[in-house]
Amino acid sequence: MTERYIGLMSGTSLDGVDAVLLAMDEQGRPHVEADRFLPFPSSIRQQVLALQSVDSNELDRAAQLGNALARLYAEVIAQLLASCALPTSAIKAIGCHGQTIRHAPHAGYTLQIGNHALLAELCGIDVVADFRSRDVAAGGHGAPLVPAFHQDIFASDSENRVILNIGGISNLTRLAKALPVSGFDCGPGNMLLDAWCQQHTGAAYDANGDWAAGGLLHQALLQQMLADDYFRQRPPKSTGRDLFSMTWLNQQLAAYPAIPPRDVQHTLLQLTARSIALDIQRHCPGTASVYVCGGGAMNLALMQALQQQMPGIAIRSTAELGLPVNQVEAAAFAWLAWRFSHRLPANLPEVTGASGLRVLGALYPA
Repeated sequence: MTERYIGLMSGTSLDGVDAVLLAMDEQGRPHVEADRFLPFPSSIRQQVLALQSVDSNELDRAAQLGNALARLYAEVIAQLLASCALPTSAIKAIGCHGQTIRHAPHAGYTLQIGNHALLAELCGIDVVADFRSRDVAAGGHGAPLVPAFHQDIFASDSENRVILNIGGISNLTRLAKALPVSGFDCGPGNMLLDAWCQQHTGAAYDANGDWAAGGLLHQALLQQMLADDYFRQRPPKSTGRDLFSMTWLNQQLAAYPAIPPRDVQHTLLQLTARSIALDIQRHCPGTASVYVCGGGAMNLALMQALQQQMPGIAIRSTAELGLPVNQVEAAAFAWLAWRFSHRLPANLPEVTGASGLRVLGALYPA
């Protein structure tokens, strides 16, 4: 009997909420039936950004924002179900990632907000959440959690593949024929690109990478950014806005105050492409194809830069494997909710460094 799950993902790019309706058949094979996207109101985006930094009255502001996010999640779920003419009773559970506001596995915690109890009340559907916390408790990094899903639906017996997600942060999954699955965060994806573009053009993001494409590479700045300790770490590793923030970028730019803003944008795009390419060369030898998902997959200039950095590897879209670029992460959290519901382990120690396999998630019953 087919079971249906909804996966929600609002990531570090802070553009909005992706929702996916995932059907799981009796053999555990996933199929996406529908998807929906709801943009973040600017007020919510600004509140999330504000909570990334230490400030006053954080507890109250985080709780109020968690309630607002729960209502936004409930709204996109209602739209998704209406588009399929399905009642809430047709859904087994919601896999809700929540919104990360702090990620500090080195200190033993990661924090996502969203008031999952309120979401369960609003929707009348069980909610599975808190996926990352259990992994960190077991000694892992809590990220990335999608490689097990990537292995389940994208692995090949004939090709060594990398699945590359470019959201606010870029992360990859190595799917090699003779090796265990592995995955890690590479570094900034769209995060710095979006912030710099908004600061200097007023646009929320650089559509197609057109603004970056018209700039010039500042080689000294690129090499200085790549000298950050994070890029030399070996997997497992994870990162976020806690490191790659505008504060970090401004520190990098302090020695180069005269670089034109458009050249900075071009250099940031090259930082994303170069850091990904270096990680694939170091940790994923023998890769034949890289399949890209996430918002960065729609940045034409970034895709071209990746191909230039890896001329011997085919750069493709996950759509060629049957899953559009905007569906992959939300589908992964619907899949994790399915794994939790059946008490199946959902993470792999080779990915996050956690001690042993375990069921991830916490249940908030309707």
